[in-house]
Amino acid sequence: MDPDNELRNRGTIEAEKPSTVTFVDPKPVHDEYLLGQQTPQVAPMPEAIPSVFERNEERKRKEARRAVTQSFWSLVRHQYKKNRIAVWALYVVYLLFAVAILADVLANDKPLFAEYHNTVYFPIFKQYLVDLGIQRWSPDLVLADWKALASDGKLKDAVWPPIRYSESDEDLANTLSAPSGTHLLGTDGIGRDVLSGMIHAARIDLSIGFVSVAFAIVIGVILGALAGFYGGWIDSVISRLIEVVLTLPVFFLIITIVAMMQQGSVWLIMVLIGLTSWPIIARFTRGEFLRIRNMEFVSAATALGFKNWRIILRHVLPNSLAPVLVTAAFGIASAILTEGGLSFLGFGVPPTTVTWGSVLNDARNDIHAWWLAVFPGFAIFLAVAAYNLVGDGLRDALDPRLRD
Repeated sequence: MDPDNELRNRGTIEAEKPSTVTFVDPKPVHDEYLLGQQTPQVAPMPEAIPSVFERNEERKRKEARRAVTQSFWSLVRHQYKKNRIAVWALYVVYLLFAVAILADVLANDKPLFAEYHNTVYFPIFKQYLVDLGIQRWSPDLVLADWKALASDGKLKDAVWPPIRYSESDEDLANTLSAPSGTHLLGTDGIGRDVLSGMIHAARIDLSIGFVSVAFAIVIGVILGALAGFYGGWIDSVISRLIEVVLTLPVFFLIITIVAMMQQGSVWLIMVLIGLTSWPIIARFTRGEFLRIRNMEFVSAATALGFKNWRIILRHVLPNSLAPVLVTAAFGIASAILTEGGLSFLGFGVPPTTVTWGSVLNDARNDIHAWWLAVFPGFAIFLAVAAYNLVGDGLRDALDPRLRD
């Protein structure tokens, strides 16, 4: 055998053998400073790091727990905010409330602040105390004309409301004047400022709506609760009474009673509207009581020996008020519209009391005074539409089928 070939074959075999690599440990660090700065750190195990799926599941569980802890009215509030039109209608209701509460501050013939004979007065707020009998005006200010005192220079540093007219401030030399810089919405037949009258009329109209509906709620809830909880002959009697009142022509009945009294008043209108609008509330309350009285928590309360009045007031009634609130919102709008119709026909409040309907009544005497029909008509439309939209929003928010 050729020795050269043997050498070549031996080199090929040795080249094909895997080579062994020897790793030499690095020299230990002898720097004392670096050794002092080294801190042991434990790397997290792969199973300790949550995956994206696990994080999503945890987030869903937290949201579910948060949803369970939410109260019923918080869910209603959330659902109501989804209806933008109803939210804006609620803002309009808030605005009407603010105008009604601040009516004396917005439109008045007395200043908010004035100095008279070196004495500081707050005439508008002092008038409240005088009406309550807590304080009295001095003899020279009992029938004082504060505008005349200001023009004579007897008042110092007087601060006036935005509108310097009260709802009863008459100017016979400036009757039925069109809107101008002096009277922004014009004047009526006896020279009263229309804008001031409408601001103060908001207080009267909203008071009629709320008081009459509160009166109707008291009657309707009591009768509906008795009919729905006890049933039997009590339910039959109350149901027949509800049907009888529903068949009455409410508007003409109120006109007849006011005509027989020969003198209308705000409280009379409130009572009459309340006495004729409770059947709808009673029917809703009765239906809710019939649905709830057979539930488990009512049976448990009965088994524990609770008295009927306690079961009604503390267990059944709180769970039956949702449809009553919706009916109340529609009832306020209906009461405002009813009062406007009565005052327009001359059967409402006394002539000295200014309401939106009474301003509309003045428009019948002069068809050319368009401002007497447009502005109060728009106010009635705005109030009625706002309360109806709030009622629609509440009805949708209280419906569990529409919740997300």
